[in-house]
Amino acid sequence: MQTSLVPGLDALADWRLALERELNALERFLLDSDLLDPSAAANSRALRQRLSSDKLVVAFVAEFSRGKSELINAIFFADAGRRILPATPGRTTMCPVELSWDDLELPTLDLLPIETRRDAATLAEWRAQRERWKRASLDPADTPGLAKALQEVTATRLVSVDEARGLGLWSDEHPADNPPTQADGRVEIPAWRHAIINYPHPLLRRGLVVVDTPGLNAIGTEPELTLGLLPSAHAALFVLGADTGVTRSDLDIWTDHLGGKGLASFVVLNKVDTLADPLATPAERLQAIERQCVETAITLRIPRERVFPVSARQALAARMSGDQLGLQESRLPLLEQALNAELLPQRQQVLATALISGVQSLLEHATRRLRDQRRANAEQMLELRGLRGKSGGRVGQMLARVQADVTEFERCAARLAALRAVHLRMLREAVRALESDRLREAVASLQATLGSSWFNLRARSAFAHLCDSLIGQVDKAAHQCAEIDQMLQASFRQLNTEFGFTLALTPAPDLAPFREELKLIERGYGRYFSVTRAIRMNGPAFSEQFQRMLMSKLRVIFENASAEVEAWNHAASQQIDGQFRDRKRGLRRRRETLERIQQATGELEHRLAEVESQDTRLMEIIDRAHHQAMALRAHAAHGPQAADETAPDTGELVRSDGVSPARAGRA
Repeated sequence: MQTSLVPGLDALADWRLALERELNALERFLLDSDLLDPSAAANSRALRQRLSSDKLVVAFVAEFSRGKSELINAIFFADAGRRILPATPGRTTMCPVELSWDDLELPTLDLLPIETRRDAATLAEWRAQRERWKRASLDPADTPGLAKALQEVTATRLVSVDEARGLGLWSDEHPADNPPTQADGRVEIPAWRHAIINYPHPLLRRGLVVVDTPGLNAIGTEPELTLGLLPSAHAALFVLGADTGVTRSDLDIWTDHLGGKGLASFVVLNKVDTLADPLATPAERLQAIERQCVETAITLRIPRERVFPVSARQALAARMSGDQLGLQESRLPLLEQALNAELLPQRQQVLATALISGVQSLLEHATRRLRDQRRANAEQMLELRGLRGKSGGRVGQMLARVQADVTEFERCAARLAALRAVHLRMLREAVRALESDRLREAVASLQATLGSSWFNLRARSAFAHLCDSLIGQVDKAAHQCAEIDQMLQASFRQLNTEFGFTLALTPAPDLAPFREELKLIERGYGRYFSVTRAIRMNGPAFSEQFQRMLMSKLRVIFENASAEVEAWNHAASQQIDGQFRDRKRGLRRRRETLERIQQATGELEHRLAEVESQDTRLMEIIDRAHHQAMALRAHAAHGPQAADETAPDTGELVRSDGVSPARAGRA
C-alpha cells in the first residue's frame, strides 16, 4: 500500500523531464537554424539542468524519541515490508541523515566520523572529500540487509568529558544539555557527524530528498545544519509527541530554527495512539486528541490547521498489512494530502515561472537574430530588383555603394572598440564591489573587533555592522550596473540609428535577492550573538566552524551576484559582436553577389530567387519556433495534471517585435 505522495511526485517528475526534453528540442532547433547566440544557449542549458535535477527537500525535525524515523518509514518506505530506518526503542538516529538518489553513484551509506568536528572544515567541504567518509555498499534487493546497514546511524561512542568538550558536545555552562555520564565518568556521544544514504527508492529517484535531524543538540551544535540544510528545505515536518506535548526543548527548536522562517512548516503530533483510554468513549478520545492539537497550536502560535495528529506506528503497520481502515484511523493520509496540496503545486509554480521566463528570453534572442537576417535580405532584394534591365555600369555603381558601406562600417568598428573599452572599465568597477577581497576585508574587520572570542557582548553590533557593510557592497554593485545600463542604452540607440543595428538591452540584473539573502543571514546568524547563546556557543570548535560556515555562505552569495552581473554584461557584448559579424557577413555577400552578376547576366534572377527563398525559410523557422515555445509554455503553466477550468492562464506568448504568433498567423 503506497503513500498518496507517489502519484503527485511521479507526475511532477514526469512533467519536469518532459519539459526538459521539449526545451532541449527547441534549443537544438534554434541552434541548427543559426538563431541562438552562445549566451542564450548557455542559459537554456542551465535551465534544462535545473529541470532534470530539481529536488524536493523535506526535513524532519524533532527531539529524540518523538517517532520521527517511524514517520519517515510510514510515509516513504512502507512498501519495503519492514522498517528501513531504525525506529525501535533504544535505537534512535544519532546524527543528521540525508536520503536521496544520485544515479551517478552506487547505492551506498556514507558516514562522516564525529572526530571531524575537530577539523575546521565545514560539512560542504567534507562533501567534496567523500573518500574520507566511511562507506558501506547497499544492496537495494536485500531489504533486511539494508535495514541492518542503516542501524549504523544509531551508533554511539563512550568518550571522556574532555574529549566531548573538545568536540563541542559538552558544555560546562549548560549541564542540562549534556549527554548522560556513565558510571566510569565517560559520556555517550554519536559515532557519526553526518550520514548520506544514496538509495534508488522510487520516490528518491523522482527527486525527493529526505533530511532526518536528530534533536536540539545536533541542530544547535552544527552551524551548517541550522543555517544550510534546514533553510534550503522546501518543507519541514516538526514532529512532537502527543504523550509529551510541547516540551521546553521542542519549543527551543521551533523558536530558534523553524517558527517564522520562510519554509513551509507542518507540525505533526505523533503517537496519538498513546492517548487512547480504554475507559473513555470514542468521542472522549477524539476530544482528548483535539484538545492536545489546540494546545499545541496555541503554544507554537500557529493556526490549528497546521497541526496534524498522527500515529506513525499504526500507519506503518497498516500499510505493511494492507489495512485500509487502520491507515485511515492513523490519520496519516490527511498529512500526506496537505503535503500534496501545498508542496507539489508550489514547486511546480517555481519551475514553471523559471521556464516561461527562459523560453521568452530564448525567443527574444532568436527574433532579434531573425530581424537582422531579414533586414539584410530585404536590402539585398531591393538592390537586386533595382538591377533588372540595368547595364553593367549600374552594377559597378552598386559595387561602389557597397564599398562605401564597408568604409562606413569600418567607422562603426572603431566606435565599437571605444564602447568595449568603456564597458569593460565600468564592468570592472561593478565586479570589484563583489570580489572576495571585499568579503575578506569585512570579515577581517569583524575578527579584529571581536578578538579571540567571537561570542561576546560586542558581537551582535559588530556582526550587524559587517552585514550592513556587505549590503553596501551589493548596493554599490547595483548602482554600477544601473550606470552601465544607462550607458549601454544610450550607445545602443546611437548604433541602431547610425548603423542600422537592432540592439536591445535586457534589464540589468536584480541584486535585491542577494541583499535579502544577506539580511536573512544577519537574522539567522544574529541569534547566536544573544547573551545566552554567546555563552553557550563560545567553544573553540563551534566558533571556528561558525566562522567558516559564515564565510562559505557569504562567499556563495557574492560569487552568485558577481556571476549574474558578468553574465548580463557578457550577453550585451555578445549581442554587439553577433550583430557586427552578421552585418559584416551581409556586406561581403552583397559584394560577392554583385561581382557574380557582373560576370554572368543570368545570375541576377537566380540570386534574387535564392534570397526570396531564404527569407521565406526564415519566416517558417521563426513561426515553428514560436509554436514550439507556445506549446512548451502551455505545458509548463498547466503543470503535471491535465488542463481544466482551474488551470492558470498561460497568457499570450509575444515575440520581441510585439507580434503574437496567433496574430502573425492570421495576418
